[in-house]
Amino acid sequence: MSRQRSLEQERAKKAWEYVRQVKEEKYAKEYGQLAKSAPADIQANGLGQTLAFWRAKAKKDAHYKALLDHASAWVMGQMKQQHRDGLLCWIMAKASTDDYRRATAEAIAFLNWLKRFAEAELGGE
Repeated sequence: MSRQRSLEQERAKKAWEYVRQVKEEKYAKEYGQLAKSAPADIQANGLGQTLAFWRAKAKKDAHYKALLDHASAWVMGQMKQQHRDGLLCWIMAKASTDDYRRATAEAIAFLNWLKRFAEAELGGE
C-alpha cells in the first residue's frame, strides 16, 4: 500500500470520527455548512486568515470552535508540531514559508474529507 493512499485513509478516518461526534450536537447543521465551505475559504483567503476568522467567531459559536479545533489538531499532528495555542499561533510564531504551504495543503486535503462526510451525514443545503 502506498504512503499516499494510507494518508488519504487516515484523513478520511479522522474526518469521519469528527463528523460522527458532531452529529449528536445541537450545532451539527451549522458545523456541516461551515465544513462545506472550509476548503474554498482557505483557497480564497489563505489558511492564516481563515483560521483567524474562525477563532474570532469561536468565542460565540460552538460550530466554529469545533471546526477550528478539528482542523488544528489534524494539521498540527501531520506537521509533527505542538503549540499550546494551536495551529494559528504556530503559523504566526514559528512556521516557515514552506511549513505554511505544507500546512495549507494538508488542511485543504483534510477538510475536503470533512466536507464530503458533512454533506452525507449532517444534511443542510
